[in-house]
Amino acid sequence: MIVIVAAVIGAFTLLTYVSNVMIPAIIALLLTALLQPGAGWLRRHGVPRSLAALIMVVLGIVVVAGVLTGVVTAFVNGFSDLTDNVAQGIQKIQHWLHTSPFHVSDKQINGALKTAQDWLSSHRGAVTSGALSTATTVGEVVVDLFLILFTTFFLVRDGRPIWNFILQLGLPRAARAAVDDAGSASWRSLVAYVRATVLVAFIDAVGIGIGIVAVGVPYSLAIPLAALVFLGAFIPIVGATVSGVVAVLVTLVTQGLIPAIIVLGVVLGVQQLEGHILQPLIMGRAVAVHPLGVILGITGGIAIGGIFGGLIAVPFIAVMNTAIRHLVARQRHQPGPLAGETAVALPPPQPKGGEPEPN
Repeated sequence: MIVIVAAVIGAFTLLTYVSNVMIPAIIALLLTALLQPGAGWLRRHGVPRSLAALIMVVLGIVVVAGVLTGVVTAFVNGFSDLTDNVAQGIQKIQHWLHTSPFHVSDKQINGALKTAQDWLSSHRGAVTSGALSTATTVGEVVVDLFLILFTTFFLVRDGRPIWNFILQLGLPRAARAAVDDAGSASWRSLVAYVRATVLVAFIDAVGIGIGIVAVGVPYSLAIPLAALVFLGAFIPIVGATVSGVVAVLVTLVTQGLIPAIIVLGVVLGVQQLEGHILQPLIMGRAVAVHPLGVILGITGGIAIGGIFGGLIAVPFIAVMNTAIRHLVARQRHQPGPLAGETAVALPPPQPKGGEPEPN
């Protein structure tokens, strides 16, 4: 256990020195998980491998660029009104706490706010580090984009040969079958996670956006709120909670207490629908991770890699969870020699018909 922990710490330490390469590579891997099923469908229908990969990469660029442009534009256009309404909502809550039966004093409220501000100030570097610190110039952004595109193309085109090369290069023959099985299951989990996250984020944004509009919130605020919900859904639990609180605060300021309670019910209902129906239905059992693991993973990811670390923490945990479960299950079905026995090395199976053994 000590050796494993030391190896993991050493690996993360080394990765920090090549973050400019690893971050685009991880983004490309996530994009590949989203695009690879479509490329596989095209290849099964007779499209050449290179052309299928090119079609999916171009289609992915168009879709992702269009969605991000619309979401970010809507959020930026309504950001000033959104921040003003959030500030007014916080002031209303302060006034209610001051005049409520709890009789919370201004000194206590100001002390709590100062504590929160001090925490944010002291942790600002950790939260905004990682991915943001690697893209400080326009040139680096362009290089990262080209690296992401080229890596995505070749992973979509030659993903399986690359994986076979890694297995043959880094593992002994006896371990290749088990690692290949665990890796294939982990890849299926990653594909399910990426696909489900995008779909669930869209459903969350539409559902909460409809609820906000239904209680009378103006479109100038409802659209950026829905965009915030869409972006927040990519950080499980934490993002949905923050975006839901903002939606309730804005509704409280613009429409009053009763509509805010209705929006709160809509937010809770959508989150329950997401957690208990949508995610299990779309992701399946292979990606199931306990909420405690999600919270600890996101916290650890932010502490290690900033915003980018928080974004990739849950898919990383899901992939590792699937891999370890498959390795353990395989070991249970294929136990090793008992204590005191000697393992017998069997010769490799001979190819039939004089054909060369496949790589």
